[in-house]
Amino acid sequence: MRPRAVARIARWEVSRSAAVVDRRTVIMGLVAFVVVGSVLGGGVLTQGVALDRDLYRVGVDASSPYHDPVAASTSLATRPASEAAFVAGDLDLLVVDGRVVSRETPKGEAALAAFRASVERHNVRAMRAEPNQSAAFPVVVSLTYAARDEAVVATPTTENRGDTTGAGGSDATGDGGSVSPEGSGDGDPVGTQEGPLSIPGIGASVFAQDSTGSPADIDPPFPFGSLVLAFAFLVPMNFVIQAYGSTVLNERVNRRGELLLVAPVAPSDIVAGKTLPYLTAMVAVTAGIALLVGGGVVAVAAVVPLALLFLAATFVGAMFARSFKELTFVTVSVSVFLTSYAFVPAIFTNVTPIALISPLSLVVRDLQGAAVDPSAYLFSTGPIYLSSVLLFLLGIGVYREEDMFTQRSVPLKFLDALDARLSGNGSVALVSAFSIPFVFVAELLGIAVLFALPIAVSIPVILVVVALVEEVAKSLHVLAGFEKGRFASSLPATLAVGAASGVGFFAGEKATAVIQLVGLPDLAVGRAAFAPAGTVGVGALPVALALLAAPLVLHVVTASLSALGARKGFRWYLVGLGAAILVHTAYNLAVVTLLG
Repeated sequence: MRPRAVARIARWEVSRSAAVVDRRTVIMGLVAFVVVGSVLGGGVLTQGVALDRDLYRVGVDASSPYHDPVAASTSLATRPASEAAFVAGDLDLLVVDGRVVSRETPKGEAALAAFRASVERHNVRAMRAEPNQSAAFPVVVSLTYAARDEAVVATPTTENRGDTTGAGGSDATGDGGSVSPEGSGDGDPVGTQEGPLSIPGIGASVFAQDSTGSPADIDPPFPFGSLVLAFAFLVPMNFVIQAYGSTVLNERVNRRGELLLVAPVAPSDIVAGKTLPYLTAMVAVTAGIALLVGGGVVAVAAVVPLALLFLAATFVGAMFARSFKELTFVTVSVSVFLTSYAFVPAIFTNVTPIALISPLSLVVRDLQGAAVDPSAYLFSTGPIYLSSVLLFLLGIGVYREEDMFTQRSVPLKFLDALDARLSGNGSVALVSAFSIPFVFVAELLGIAVLFALPIAVSIPVILVVVALVEEVAKSLHVLAGFEKGRFASSLPATLAVGAASGVGFFAGEKATAVIQLVGLPDLAVGRAAFAPAGTVGVGALPVALALLAAPLVLHVVTASLSALGARKGFRWYLVGLGAAILVHTAYNLAVVTLLG
């Protein structure tokens, strides 16, 4: 790769893209930002507007002690207490003589639930207004959340407020402390974050480590910070990849990119030059967002590989798409998949090692001031870096005239890209080994999605997912080679190709041993996904050698089954692939059953 050529193409890409954006487009973009800002501002100003206002009709007299709680609720509408009106169906709830009667309908039950919640809020407000807070809240609960690898996970403590009579006991300013109203004092509920960007108080967010107050004030941790980070860092990327995908596809429309192809520049230099401005823009936006939320170099370094993966996947999609309509579908699919990959695991930040699958968990740790171990960074970003590089190599494989300017379908373009990397059995093994990052990413996403399900459901499903992902990765390039006539269709040659694919995949699979560094095998779904790969630890050497050889035999056999089907065409390939998946699933189930 020649840096001067890459820089020149990058400058040309910037000037050409800037010329495409006319004054009208800029004005429309500014108007869109103003409209969005107005909508958000209007939402803040109209927070008191409730969509469920006066939804339930409650009959309660003005002299009843329940009148004020009903009047304070937005969903409850006060009506005169009348048994006749209740019988006639004009009231959903009737409060009379200290009795609360609801209609035996779903709406009546909902009205009763809303009534109970309003009474509880009214009582809490009344207790907060008491001068002697020790009498109002005699018990204080303090929760401290810590990482699972620390000695204490959660330390619940209760504090007796002392004499609740107010005579000689602690009062609102006594040693026992007090529960302050929301937004004031040391008793401010968990969920606020001081710093450049304040996080709204919604329960206990991932930014908050402690929670103190009465038992009614303690909420379980809510990953609001992770949600904010997911949208703050990932949403701008979706806009950038739209422009990037369009400029790549634009080179293929009416053979506009033919001049670059005949120029004395390598395809890798062209792709690097066209990608560099958009990657720079993503890094700049990421750095700006990290600065706003109080992040540092670690936060930026954690998000940059995601930006690179967004661009790589979009580049491949733009090289495969036949029209801007197909490109839109591809970019939306890329956005949904990668956003899910980054978003779902981050929900479990500070709860389980599963969160380290997403680089956003590193951002959260950086914002909390926690140290990020190099092995954790490698685990979170290593597969993403490798996948990005391999996707760019895959797209560069079809950056040639016979593929760029032809209207071949996306699956056929994909097979062409795989075939471009094949030259013999050795290359088959290399492609299988290089597919490991994609396999790793897909399996990690499967673990993150299935993590919350019961083990009885998640374990069998993850075993099938692992078998499906690995068998597809081992056989797609083999199918491409047979479709292009690159391999001989004789039985010995086919078995040799299958064996090469299986050996290559087994060699690359050993890289997944990095999961041992972050404790992922401590999870049941983690053991189910990766123990069959030979990463389980055993004490006896013969057993260890057997477990090392078993996956090798498995991969060779299953890859050979897929190869036997691929040599006869796509339909037979599906049959061979199905047989390989069944064998692989049975093997995984046996290993998990025997080794736990």
